[in-house]
Amino acid sequence: MSKNFWKTVYEWFEERLGLSELYKATLDRPEPKGNWWNTLGSASLFLFLLQGLTGIFLTVYYTPSPDHAYDSIQYIMTGVQFGWLIRGIHHWGASLMVMVVFIHMLRVFATASYKYPRELTWLIGVGLLLLTLGMGFTGYLLPWNQKAYWATTVGTEIAGSVPWVGEFILKALRGGPDLSALTLSRFFSAHIWILPALLVGLIGVHIFLIVKHGESAFPDKED
Repeated sequence: MSKNFWKTVYEWFEERLGLSELYKATLDRPEPKGNWWNTLGSASLFLFLLQGLTGIFLTVYYTPSPDHAYDSIQYIMTGVQFGWLIRGIHHWGASLMVMVVFIHMLRVFATASYKYPRELTWLIGVGLLLLTLGMGFTGYLLPWNQKAYWATTVGTEIAGSVPWVGEFILKALRGGPDLSALTLSRFFSAHIWILPALLVGLIGVHIFLIVKHGESAFPDKED
């Protein structure tokens, strides 16, 4: 295809979507002089997308039932071509994402980037950290092995120790007094639908606020 064809296609979309204005507003804008610490937010977004892609692949073969969950994981690891690699990336990517998001929050706090006018950006970031921890917690049960079972038992018991509402939280998480097929179903739905949807929504608002207010510069000696 000739260059004129692609130029015509671009101009067609440009007239209807305003691509050049969108590019200038989101990407072609001044940024403060920074360093590698400024890339932690982008790294967190990349890891979230990586978790999403590998998670989609895993759901093709995973069966969220106590009778077949463990066997489906073993099949992914041994019977699916490169399944061990995809699950390994998803498993270690979850730990890496928690670590990167946490370090990103520490960097924002250490450089006082949470102050005016970025208070709302900071609060949403705290929400993103909590949701990331929730993703890790709900995903831990899915292999349905002894380690996952008892770790989730302890984790839900801790949640159940909250004063006044602890018993409600415990039963809401487990779907009853003990871990069962309903618990696995709830954790699976939260892991692949509820929490990712909340993450996508908050990430969108977070990026919008960053574009609106810009990234904060590192404080110098005078600051």
